Formats: sequence, C-alpha cells, structure tokens
Amino acid sequence: MKNIILTGDRPTGKLHIGHYVGSLRRRVELQNSGKFDKIYIMIADAQALTDNFDNPDKVRANITEVALDYLACGIDPNKSTIFVQSHVAELTELTFYYMNLVTLARLERNPTVKTEIKQKGFDSSLPMGFLTYPVSQTADITAFKANTVPVGEDQLPMLEQAREIVRSFNNLYGETLVEPKAVLPENKSCLRLPGTDGMAKMSKSLGNCIYLSDSADEIKRKVMGMYTDPNHIQVSDPGNTSDNPTFIYLDAFATDEHFAKYLPDYACLAEFKAHYERGGLGDMKVKKFLNSVMQETLEPIRLRREEFAKDIPAVWEMLYQGSKSARRVANKTLWQVKRAMKIDYFAEVKKHIKQKKNYDYFSNRK
Repeated sequence: MKNIILTGDRPTGKLHIGHYVGSLRRRVELQNSGKFDKIYIMIADAQALTDNFDNPDKVRANITEVALDYLACGIDPNKSTIFVQSHVAELTELTFYYMNLVTLARLERNPTVKTEIKQKGFDSSLPMGFLTYPVSQTADITAFKANTVPVGEDQLPMLEQAREIVRSFNNLYGETLVEPKAVLPENKSCLRLPGTDGMAKMSKSLGNCIYLSDSADEIKRKVMGMYTDPNHIQVSDPGNTSDNPTFIYLDAFATDEHFAKYLPDYACLAEFKAHYERGGLGDMKVKKFLNSVMQETLEPIRLRREEFAKDIPAVWEMLYQGSKSARRVANKTLWQVKRAMKIDYFAEVKKHIKQKKNYDYFSNRK
C-alpha cells in the first residue's frame, strides 16, 4: 500500500504560529523525508463557506494568503500537490454518499463539532453544511486514499469519525476505502498552542495570534504584551511555567542553540524554567528571550512570503494546476466507490464508446 498524506487548512485568515507548530512544520518535515509516495495539501474553501456563507469575499481573499503561507513555510509544489477544495467536485459527490453512513445523533456528539458550534454561537441557526463537516472531511481524506493525516489534538475526534465512516463503507460494500491514521506533533507543547492572552487556544477570531506574516515590530509588541503567571508579581516570587504561555512557546520553539546565542547564562530550557520556578527571574527577561527566538524563527518565513507575494498570478497558476491534478485522482476513487455501491450504471457504455465512436445503441448500427 502506498503512503499518502492528506492535510489542509480553512482559508478564513492568514495562518499563525499555532498552525505552524501544530501542522505546517511537520508537513514540511514529512514532505522532505522521502517516506511518502504522495502528499496532498488542501485549501478547504468549501468547508470555510459553511460558516462564512454570507461573506464569500473573505474566503476568496484568504485563499491567496494561505497559499503564500504554505510556500513561505517550505511546502514545495514540486513535492506536494496544493489544491483548492471547491475545484475538486468529486469531493462533494463522495460527501453525499457518505452521509448515509452516519446518523444525526453521531454528528451532534462529535466533540470538535460541539466545541466549534458553541464558539461560533450557532444554536437553532446551525448550518447543515457545518454540522456535516466530519463527513466532508472523510470525503477529502478517502478521495486520495490517504493513510496518514497530520492533525492537531483538537482534530482527533474528526479523524476518528472518518475512520468509522470508512469502516462502515467497507463493511457494506467491500474493501474500497483506506482507513487513515493520525500523526500528531512530536513536541507535546505543539499539540495546542495557547493564545498570547492566556486563552486555551490561539484563534483568529479571538485576536490572540502571532501570524506568520507579522512584521518584526508586531511580533515584539505581541510577545512583550503576553500573559504570564498572574501570581509572579515580584521578580523574587516563585513562578509557574506549566500554564505560562511564554514558557509553552519556548517549549515549542526554543533550542539549546538559542540559549547559546541569546542567553548563554543558561545551557538549556530546563535550567531557565528551574530559575523561574524558584524565583529570581523576571517576566521581562523571559519575554525578551522569547522575542529573540520568535524573530529568528519567523524572519526567514516572512521574507520568503514577501518574495512569493511579488508574483500572485504564478501562485494562482500553481493552485490551478494542483487542483487539476487532484481532481484526476479523486475521480478515480469516485468511480471505485460507485462500482462498489453498484451505481456505476454507464461504465459499460463508456467502455463501448471508447471502442466504437458514433455507435447508435437504439438501432444497433453506426
């Protein structure tokens, strides 16, 4: 069996460092590992429209932003197929068939869906497209026979539901679809990066993000204004590092080389944490070090992004070609699904047309 990856993002805004440590950085590593036969990276605009149906301009504009973020982080169109979801129509048809394999009650129990419904304030006004997001995601994954899906921790319930739908289909119609497995970030701090305000999750809607495209001044302003330990009032006070966003960010980004370069008094993060926990280390010193780490990490991404942004038509050409390529693959899977479901009614007709053009089926003569 081939090793294939499917992953992606909704184009509802520029991508931030939570996306970077949660999936983007890992995608680049997997792309360059040579261990995968094919990698598909989807800009999920159709899914973004489920809760932005009244603002399609927002989704359209952010397709460019997400594509630029991908390229800036190191996603290579020569190694990975980057495509736009709405331009692979086969995904919609697969979603329609898979809806028969899951109940309304099961969709409503999905923890990720429940959380996002609450966050977005959907009650009786819940769009059906948003509720069926896990079914759509299953179509995206199975269309490309992906057996590996890099995800953040909050997406695990979605992937488990996809696995359930795949098993249901294969039990009913025979082994046709590939059951995917999740790949989580290896660094536990990257599973769910908190917001700069101390909220549990970095979120575009909450405005607590550091974006990959932020300028050096914006990064510094956000880092220096970050929430820390509210009980660490005096420098001499013992501090908490486990729930402190500044230290969680350092867990995700800082290396021993950063300490050697910017803070040589400490050999590693463990020493730095121990000092803060026993008291005697001020928040300002922590933030200054974090700012140095973030500037070094994000500057090359920002500069590459600026270069790609100089030729937006070339970016859209890349997306167009990627979408065409993705659609050819998805179409093959769709016909395999139809064959398994015994709804490939015209398969023989198509075969005959290829063999004999202009064949008249009613008079049985040319």
